Amino acid sequence: MRNKKPTIYDIAEEVGFSTATVSRVLSNSSYPVKEQTRNKILETARKLNYEPNIIGRMLKKNESMDIGVVIPTISNPFYPQIVLGIEQEARSRGYNILLCNSFRDIITEQKYIETLYRKQVKGIIISSIGENRKYLETLKKQGIVIVTIDQEIEGFKCSKVVFDYVKGGEIATDYLIRQGHTNIAFLTSPLTRKSRRDVFEGYKLSLLKNNIFLNENNIIVSNKEEECENATYEFKNGRWLARKFLERNTGATAIFVINDMTAFGVIQELTESGIKVPDEISVVGFDNIEISSMLNPPLTTVNQPAYETGKLACQLLFESFERNEDINKTVILEPSLVIRKSVTILN
Repeated sequence: MRNKKPTIYDIAEEVGFSTATVSRVLSNSSYPVKEQTRNKILETARKLNYEPNIIGRMLKKNESMDIGVVIPTISNPFYPQIVLGIEQEARSRGYNILLCNSFRDIITEQKYIETLYRKQVKGIIISSIGENRKYLETLKKQGIVIVTIDQEIEGFKCSKVVFDYVKGGEIATDYLIRQGHTNIAFLTSPLTRKSRRDVFEGYKLSLLKNNIFLNENNIIVSNKEEECENATYEFKNGRWLARKFLERNTGATAIFVINDMTAFGVIQELTESGIKVPDEISVVGFDNIEISSMLNPPLTTVNQPAYETGKLACQLLFESFERNEDINKTVILEPSLVIRKSVTILN
C-alpha cells in the first residue's frame, strides 16, 4: 500500500506550529516569520519529502500554464499548421495548449469557449466562425487574454494577426489577367466569413481596374458548410462547385478558388469530366498549404503563412502576459503569389 503524501498539516504537527505559519513559509510569503521557525519548517518539509500542490497554487494565484486554441476545423491542413506554430512557441515558454475544434459550428465554438473559461486558461487564441464578441468581452474582464487569428471579430478590441485577404484576391486575379484570361470564374464556400468576402472583394477590384465585365454567372457560391465524416468539406465542396461551373458553361478559361483544399476538389472533378488543367481550364487556389506543391499539376496559389500566423499570435499572447495588460496590437501579414503549373498562358 502506497504511503500517503505528507501535507502541511503533517509538517505543522511535527514542528508544533500552526498550519498558517507553515503555509507562509512554504509559499515564501512576505509575512514576517522568525528565522529559527522558518529553518525548522523547511528542514522538516525536506525530511518528510513534502511536495507542494503545484496545481492548487497555480489556481490560487491565477498562474495557469494552459492556453486555449479554438479553430473551425482540423481537416483543412491550413489550421493544423497554425496550431503547430502556436504549440512550438508555447512549449518553448513552458506552456501547454488545449486544442478545440469547433467543427464549423457556432454553438460548438461557444461551448468550447465556456469550457476553456471553466478550466481557467490564461489566454485564448481563436479563429472564430461566429460573433461571440459579447462573451469574449466578458472573458477579457475576467483577466483572460484573447488573440484572434484568420477571422476578425467586428467591434471586438484585442490583439490579432490578420491577413490582407483583399490584396490576396486581387493579386491572384491580376496574375490570371496578365496571362491573358479575361473570363474568370470565382468559386467559393458560403460568404459567411469576412475573410472570404474580402477575397471576393479583391477579385472584383481586379476585374474593375482592368475594365473587365463582372459576369454574375461566373460567381458560384455553395449553399452550405459542414464537416464530413468520410471526406474533408472543402474537397467535397470543390467537386460540387466544379459541377455547377460546368453546368453553367460560361466559357470561362480560368477559375479562382477560395482555398487550396477546395481547388483540389475542383481539379479532381474537372479531370474526371475529361477537362485538362491547365490546358483547357486554369486554376488558382488560396493558402499555399504544403500539399499544393505535390498536386499534378502543382497548384498556383496565394501564400498565407499559417505557421507564422500561429507563432505570431502566441507571441502577442505572451507579450500581454508579460505586460499584464491588453496590448491590442495588430499584426498584418502580406500575401504573395506562388506560381506553379496550374495556369496556362493564352495568346
